[in-house]
Amino acid sequence: MSEHDDVDDRILESLEHAEAARAAYEALLDRAGEQAVEPRIEATRRAVELLGDPQRSYRVIHITGTNGKGSTARIADALLRAHGLRTGVLTSPHLERVNERILIDGEPVSDEAFARGYDDIAPVLELVDAELEAAGQRRLTFFEAFTVLALSVLADAPVDVAVLEVGMGGTWDSTNVADGDVAVITPIALDHTNRLGSTVEAIAREKAGIIKPDAIVVSAQQQPEALAVLEARATEVGARLLVEGRDFALAGQSVAVGGQLITVRGLAAEYIDQLVPLMGAHQGANATLALIAVEAFLGGGSQAMTAEVLADGFAAATSPGRLDAVGAHPLVILDAAHNPHGAAALRTALGEYFGLERVTLVLGVLAGKDATGVLTALESVVDEVVITQSTSERALDADELAAQAVAVLGADRVVVEPDLSTAVEAAREAATDRGGAVVVTGSITLLGDVLGHAREAGWLLRPDARRQAATVEVTDEEGQA
Repeated sequence: MSEHDDVDDRILESLEHAEAARAAYEALLDRAGEQAVEPRIEATRRAVELLGDPQRSYRVIHITGTNGKGSTARIADALLRAHGLRTGVLTSPHLERVNERILIDGEPVSDEAFARGYDDIAPVLELVDAELEAAGQRRLTFFEAFTVLALSVLADAPVDVAVLEVGMGGTWDSTNVADGDVAVITPIALDHTNRLGSTVEAIAREKAGIIKPDAIVVSAQQQPEALAVLEARATEVGARLLVEGRDFALAGQSVAVGGQLITVRGLAAEYIDQLVPLMGAHQGANATLALIAVEAFLGGGSQAMTAEVLADGFAAATSPGRLDAVGAHPLVILDAAHNPHGAAALRTALGEYFGLERVTLVLGVLAGKDATGVLTALESVVDEVVITQSTSERALDADELAAQAVAVLGADRVVVEPDLSTAVEAAREAATDRGGAVVVTGSITLLGDVLGHAREAGWLLRPDARRQAATVEVTDEEGQA
């Protein structure tokens, strides 16, 4: 067999794996969607029990909260990998490919592993579906089935530790079939109020459900009513609660080229002027939570992390779709702010980290989100907003969103363009005329669509150029993907 034949065989095999993974994803999509949340844990628990409880084959860091979960998970993963551990991550949603939701050693799961994992769990899914339907219940939803898939794939990898991001809430979230050695609680605010409750206290009660007996809990600063709930839960199950500002702290933070320097008062040491290559004060807070979570995980907080691990781990940290500079000339920034809390963090970061006082905004949100709250939080930095919608079936109609935008910004600052590609190019042209930048926000699905458009249009920056786009000159020839 010639070398050419070997290459042809590998290409054919790759295509076969891709087709099998696509078929597996389509089978998952045939289930009730991610917003068809069932307030139950028993169905997922039954499925993993039949598989031999794969989630018990590795240790777990479990992350919940309102904003910052995905970034905190990815930073913690990078620090764990720098320590020499083989890691897995379950996160959601994805930007472009579903493989992005399951990371193994920092890379999206392969098509082969995705398809093989689905084949392994398919008979169990069918069995549990039949049991549920016989009991008059809905069969496993997309997110329930996907969680089972991810937990199984990570066990098969195998990984030493998994960082699991809660989908929604905590108590009855599918990921809660795993028992976290460390539970991380990012800031709790109002979101998903139709599912989790209309008060911060009620939402905190749902999220506190991931706190398990004898675990270490690492919490961001919380509103008093949320903290009281976490304290009560920790006491109830005998967990150790560590709270930002009391047990650890982000003691210093300053803007640096390509990111920021943070100083963290940790559990075992103070970590001075650590370079984190992510933009935004909130990312410094996320990095602090991740550092403390890993410090707690590795030695219960009694052993300081080495300078080499911190430097290598933070250097490898990424957070796609979060203050992500994907285009230059004009600068185009993607950010997954989908609620007022996230939009406020975005507004602050645009000034502090990008030096932007005014921007051209591209906005598309999903139905049920607080679009008025997002617009109000961003109003002071918006020159003009181009209202559009993503390809998601849940996307809020552009005209309906525009009405909310006019109420906040006035008609003179609102442009409606339902076609996303046209909307993005109109915003780029307007920003170029003003000598400004474009910010795209509102939903992950919107960001994924924009990435696809940017790639097709030829102006998407390579990943290695994105961190420099806001602070140094990046030529088209150097930066295109």
